[in-house]
Amino acid sequence: MAKRTVPKKKPWRKPQALQPKIDWRKALSKQTKAALIDELMELIEDDRRIARRLAQRFQIGLSSETLIHETRQAIADATEYDHRQMNHNFDYDYKAYQTVQDNLAKLIKAERLDSAMDLALELMKSGSEQVEMSDEGLMTDDIEECLRLVIEALKSADVPAETQRTWAKNMQRADRVDFICDKELQALAGHF
Repeated sequence: MAKRTVPKKKPWRKPQALQPKIDWRKALSKQTKAALIDELMELIEDDRRIARRLAQRFQIGLSSETLIHETRQAIADATEYDHRQMNHNFDYDYKAYQTVQDNLAKLIKAERLDSAMDLALELMKSGSEQVEMSDEGLMTDDIEECLRLVIEALKSADVPAETQRTWAKNMQRADRVDFICDKELQALAGHF
């Protein structure tokens, strides 16, 4: 009797991404401007990430109050995490952190340092909680980049030393992991 041969297994290959069959450029160019704007507005209302991306892409100027609101929303988006993924390296919205950083810089440039200080405190509370809940705290650098903007602006601004110390101490108390911008805040608080 002849020996049966077993076919060799083919190595696993990642399936290729399917290319869309729709020519989007052609399909969209047939629409009216009003229809495109309506559809885009619906997407913006449904997905804040799209709204942030378009605001950055088209450099939309925002009033200070709108900028504060948008920054607060970006902080919430950036620091959001799934409680079921505690002690894991979960995904986070690094683009939202970039929006926070950009908006804080705009507020500082618009001489709204007081608002930037308040938002930095919110970021410290929520961001340090996110770091605490993650496995390796991968978002720490993003948080520190945002906070350093405010710290540097505060050092060079005409803000009373007592106000600086009080803010730095509040920031230290809000830090749940006790190491975010630790040296900078210690120096500002007067603890050398």
